[in-house]
Amino acid sequence: MFKNQPKGLIPAALSNMGERFGYYIMNAVLVLFLCSKFGLKEETSTMVYSFFYAGIYILSLVGGLIADRTQNYKGTIISGLCVMTLGYIVLAIPIFATAENTAWLLTLTCSALFLIAFGNGLFKGNLQAIVGQLYDNPKYAAQRDSGFQIFYVFINIGGLIAPFVAPMLRSWWLDVHNLVYNSDLPALCHQYLSVTDNMGMENINNLYALASQVGHNLSASSSSAEISAFCSEYLKIFNEGIHYSFIASVAAMLISLCIFLFTKKGLPTPAKKVAAETVKYSAEEKKAMAKEIRQRMGALFAVLGVAIFFWFSFHQNGTSLSLFARDFVKTDSIAPEIWQALNPLFVILLTPVIMWYFAALARKGKVISTPKKIAIGMGLAAVAYIFLTVVCAIDVFPSGEAFRNMPIAEREAAKTGPWVLILLYFFLTVAELFISPLGLSFVSKVAPKHLQGLCQGLWLGATAVGNLLLWIGPLIYNACPIWQAWVVFAAVCFISMGAMLAMVNWLERVTDEPQG
Repeated sequence: MFKNQPKGLIPAALSNMGERFGYYIMNAVLVLFLCSKFGLKEETSTMVYSFFYAGIYILSLVGGLIADRTQNYKGTIISGLCVMTLGYIVLAIPIFATAENTAWLLTLTCSALFLIAFGNGLFKGNLQAIVGQLYDNPKYAAQRDSGFQIFYVFINIGGLIAPFVAPMLRSWWLDVHNLVYNSDLPALCHQYLSVTDNMGMENINNLYALASQVGHNLSASSSSAEISAFCSEYLKIFNEGIHYSFIASVAAMLISLCIFLFTKKGLPTPAKKVAAETVKYSAEEKKAMAKEIRQRMGALFAVLGVAIFFWFSFHQNGTSLSLFARDFVKTDSIAPEIWQALNPLFVILLTPVIMWYFAALARKGKVISTPKKIAIGMGLAAVAYIFLTVVCAIDVFPSGEAFRNMPIAEREAAKTGPWVLILLYFFLTVAELFISPLGLSFVSKVAPKHLQGLCQGLWLGATAVGNLLLWIGPLIYNACPIWQAWVVFAAVCFISMGAMLAMVNWLERVTDEPQG
């Protein structure tokens, strides 16, 4: 697996692990944190999440332009790590949100998210450009695909660890204050403290019951001041524990920064590549290639259209699927954020298997083209959501909002088992491995040589567009029986698979891949 790989691959991958650690911390906790910190509606918090994750990919175009203009890729990467670290430092400050300070505190939080997204934009694409430079050496050229798969595995190690950190620190901090974790309490506490929400008796009784579970005796005889004091204390301690997980992100970013600073001399400088390539193509040669360029760009945009709908469906893992894990899955002592670790775990475990499978087919002369692999990936994503649709329809689950308003005993009895999440993330991860790294491979194959940077930016742009649509999932999740939300994603993936299959022959011709 590591044979004949360039020496700079592992240091580059380790430099990226800190960024992935922070990314998966945010992926696991951001929506739930915004709800528990500020009492935001889930639709509002997922809107913030959507714009944040779209910003990460859109700003990669800006980061690429900055590196191109300055011809200082390594310096841009270092700046990105520093800006991301600053964003996490701001998020790590545990300021309690009240009615008086919520406006400016939420603005500060969104500003910190912008810093993280902008820093990521300076960092992400430019580090990948440097990794690609490692394989411009003819000695390593044949290992490019396997090298990027190894890179993909290593950066997911950070993603595997991250989802455990936030729940662990939060539970520890609650325990220090003689409290225990309960995912339903923050929403009920915010509802009680709100001056605009009218809290029904069912939810007031739920608040009393859950307060007793975390060590406080509240009842109808308790004064309003006593209940308000409990709600404020629980929210304060609960969210302070999450803030401390951002301190862990700061530490991870600093480790990545140190690794990059100590190993950057052994990494190539993409600026040299740009300078070399500008002399390879004259104006006449570019004009002669105009027809081929139009075909290649047409093929690229066709695949980007499919990619938009994949990321729209896949990145529900941080929005509606996180809400599903919190509300409908019987996880007992397992916090909902921890289930985010399943995706990077499956990436690490399944990537060698899929690499072996593709290699075995190639040895038999049964090579599957990249467009077909992407179509298969969309089909697997559709299977994942069909599976979830069937489970939720059989269990007759209502909307998320209706379910949360049910009595606690009824909710606990109705919840499904964790096996549902395990199978769901298995199928989604296999789909990801057929689409994400292979999509990057397709872009590198189809992109004209003098437009490689732009085309990689367009791939990230397609991811951003998909992320901008993420808020749709929670909207349906809270408005309709939840199986209807999963039907939407299954249909989107299935239609995208059909569109991809219809274009396979054309895409294979454009990329000169074997047809069959």
